[in-house]
Amino acid sequence: MTGLTAFGLFAVTAMLVCYWLEPRSRWWTLGFAIACWLGSAYGFLQGAWPFGLVELVWGFVAVRRWARSPPHRNGQAARVDG
Repeated sequence: MTGLTAFGLFAVTAMLVCYWLEPRSRWWTLGFAIACWLGSAYGFLQGAWPFGLVELVWGFVAVRRWARSPPHRNGQAARVDG
């Protein structure tokens, strides 16, 4: 496994974990955005610029969701129905 492949694996794994944990805290949404930007860097570095572009946009979408989400009170996670 090359260093670039390991970096891509880390970025995509971080995206998955942060997305899964988003209901627990708004900070996971910010983590998801950062992981998207890491995935974007990976896409551009390995030559898949459409992937890099899409992940770049998803990062900005996630930051917007994070900025608009209300902070949890008393350090408690938001209730997730479903």
